[in-house]
Amino acid sequence: MTEPQGIDPTAPPSGTGCAECLAADGWWLHLRRCAQCGHVGCCDNSPQQHGTKHARATGHPFIASFEPGEEWFYSYDDGNFYEGPALAPPTSHPEDQPVPGPAGSVPQNWQQLLN
Repeated sequence: MTEPQGIDPTAPPSGTGCAECLAADGWWLHLRRCAQCGHVGCCDNSPQQHGTKHARATGHPFIASFEPGEEWFYSYDDGNFYEGPALAPPTSHPEDQPVPGPAGSVPQNWQQLLN
């Protein structure tokens, strides 16, 4: 059986946090993983919305949650949620990683800064 176009279950995640936020000393609320290349970006409630920016820049249509206990895919092409194949581990950030994160970078007024 072939995987849906835009999902590569062998692509490992790019790290344990949003690549762009970590590079810029930023922070995120939740994490999303590109189901095609493994890029980990922040969700649309996060200030910078790097997950969506990655999808737009690359044309990669599916993201998966990168939160512990969540196993869903979302398609930017049609705006729907899906079940999908098991992705290469790890399938979430470490359980001891705080939400929002990363530790030490989240401002005290973070709730007021969400989208």
